[in-house]
Formats: sequence, C-alpha cells, structure tokens
Amino acid sequence: MLTNIETLIDSSFGAKGTAERDALEERAELFVITEMLKEARKEANLTQQQLAERIGAKKGYISRIENGKTDIQLKTLLRIVEKGFGKKLKLGFE
Repeated sequence: MLTNIETLIDSSFGAKGTAERDALEERAELFVITEMLKEARKEANLTQQQLAERIGAKKGYISRIENGKTDIQLKTLLRIVEKGFGKKLKLGFE
C-alpha cells in the first residue's frame, strides 16, 4: 500500500502544530537555507575561507552555518549575501 508523504510525516513527527512537527519543519527550513548558501558560494567560486574573509568571519563559522550546526541570524545572512556574494536578499511572507 502506498502512503503519501504527509501521512508518513504525521505518523513519524505528529500533526502540524505539534512541538515535534514544528521542530522538524524548522530544521527543514534551516537545511534549505544552508544548502542555498553552499550552492551560491560554489557558484561564486569561493572557498569557505574566502567567504569568511569577505564578511569578516572565521572559516569555522561558515562551516558551522553550511552544516546546520548553528542558527544564522538575519544580519549574518544579509552580510553573507550582500558582502560575500554581492547580491540582494529577498524575503517574503506566505
């Protein structure tokens, strides 16, 4: 029998709005952001060290961000996108 993804997630992590499900969704959103940052850094042909130097940080900090080991503050995200990649960050609400 086939199970849709929502049913599988509900059975494993609880329904939307539960603490466990909210934590899963937060981790998933962080994963997407970190993957976007890694991809942008690679497209810019930058090493983690070079990106860190551009934004005034340490390589280890960039590594922790890219590996989801630390929460990223909005001001840090802006600094990475604007100073590191020379781009503008667009945010939106749904």
